[in-house]
Amino acid sequence: MNLIRLYARVLGQLGTDLRLGGVLAIANVALAIAAFAEPILFGRIIDRLAQGQATGGTPVTFPSLMPLILAWIGFGLFTILAGVTVALHADKLSHRRRLATMANYFEHVLELPLAFHTATHSGRVLKVMLEGSNGMAWLWLGFFRDHFAALVALGLLLPLTVFLNWRLGLLLVLLVIIFTVLTAIVLRKTETLQGRVEGYHSSLAEHASDALGNVPVIQSFTRAKAEATALQGIIHQLLQAQNPVLSWWALASVATRASATVTVTSIFLVGTWLHLRGLATIGEIVTFMSIATMLIGRLEQAVQFINQLFMQAPKMREFFDILDTAPAVHDRPNAKNVDRLAGAVAFESVSFSYDGKRPAVQDVSFAVRPGETVALVGATGSGKSTTLGLLHRAFDPQSGLIRIDGHDIRDICLSSLRRNIGVVFQEPMLFARSIRENLQVGSPEASDEEMIQALERAQAIEFITRQSEGLDTVIGERGRSLSGGERQRLSIARALLKNPPILILDEATSALDAATERKLQLALEEVMKGRTTFVIAHRLATIRNADRILVFDHGRIIETGSFDELVAKGGRFAELAKAQFMTGEGPPPRSDVRAVDVVMA
Repeated sequence: MNLIRLYARVLGQLGTDLRLGGVLAIANVALAIAAFAEPILFGRIIDRLAQGQATGGTPVTFPSLMPLILAWIGFGLFTILAGVTVALHADKLSHRRRLATMANYFEHVLELPLAFHTATHSGRVLKVMLEGSNGMAWLWLGFFRDHFAALVALGLLLPLTVFLNWRLGLLLVLLVIIFTVLTAIVLRKTETLQGRVEGYHSSLAEHASDALGNVPVIQSFTRAKAEATALQGIIHQLLQAQNPVLSWWALASVATRASATVTVTSIFLVGTWLHLRGLATIGEIVTFMSIATMLIGRLEQAVQFINQLFMQAPKMREFFDILDTAPAVHDRPNAKNVDRLAGAVAFESVSFSYDGKRPAVQDVSFAVRPGETVALVGATGSGKSTTLGLLHRAFDPQSGLIRIDGHDIRDICLSSLRRNIGVVFQEPMLFARSIRENLQVGSPEASDEEMIQALERAQAIEFITRQSEGLDTVIGERGRSLSGGERQRLSIARALLKNPPILILDEATSALDAATERKLQLALEEVMKGRTTFVIAHRLATIRNADRILVFDHGRIIETGSFDELVAKGGRFAELAKAQFMTGEGPPPRSDVRAVDVVMA
């Protein structure tokens, strides 16, 4: 994406303010014309005065100069008032669109597939959002306040000076062309270098975010000095890459200032030489010197604009790269909005691969009746979580169908599908907000009474009552002010508050102590009645009462049946049950120790 296309796309982000942008652009054209008219009128006034002083010239009276003077003053006042008005509206437009663009980006990122978030550091995503939107805001502001008028003056009005005096006009055009070529050389020299600089900026954001998100680990392993040193190393690399860019642009800045002196001096000397030969009037010399001074200011604005556009370009390219990332899962054109599903689930020859090479789920088929509890067991990476991720459309299968109540889930609106499915993840995933706000994620309209009831059913009410602010207690980033078991119980209460017909429990009790787990298991069994429930578990004690168990291996279902049926088969599940001392063949666990957790390799 070259700079012109990139700039055009930035302007395209004006959205609903595009019409106001067009009005401001027209106002900038008027301002550029008015700015050119002032020195021309001033030159005409000087010529009239000079003619009046010439031998035998017609005496000049003040009334005879009034039309020119009033026009000159009028253009000057117009330039001032219109400039203030344009600047004011440009400021408002810029800030409004910056926030709107940031909000659109944020919403877009939240809809991107989990694969994107797995591969992209959250620190980089946040940095791109902030710097990209700020960069565009600067470009909108500069474009409508200064830069468009400068571009009009340089691109359209500068050639018209040839009609005032073609000799002086050509000199002015030539000087501007030389300066433009020098600026283009600087751009070419620094384009690749600035891309490297932005790469280091992204690394800096990622490293800092990563460290700040793991402060307990850093302090526990006394890594503060090492992390700070690593950050300083990135900063050193960034400066090494940035300094050459800054040097080139410093040279361009010096050239801009030098061009002011060269241009004004050249116009004066050439104009004087032409005047002595009767080829230019004094008024024309004054006009061209004023125009040259104004154009130098416009050139400085243009160079500053190009410099900033060049500096911001890598940030905005990153912004648009993420904005162009298409969500892997989206609503079909005629997707249906359903109220509440009964919960009959069927997988029909479903296959899915993350990388297109190794299947994560392969030819999976099963059917679940409404209200049935189905457990999924198997080794880590066997396809359990992927299978249930497909159910709530974290991603779509490459082949096969998933139906709920006979409907292909891709024909159901994403929002209504996910509204009918509650998920309790292995990691609680809480927000750095109050307990109330975390619960409202499950049901925004829930009353305090409903929240308390959900907390009681999740065995969480005890630790909530210990909080000084109760439901309004802020629990810190990722719920760090709570223990692991407390965070998990709160996430379970959040899912219960949602009251979905389909419930997914992904190792929901893994972070709980034995006593709390037994209490919660009883509560979950009560809650699971009347709901279609899927349970992913490594501890088989938590799924003993499941209606059916699906045993996964390398993305396939290799065994299915009830707990007792699978143990009697003597297959893979029986081996796992034996390893966890649940078949009566191994020594029972001591009463004061939890059943052994065996994670199959």
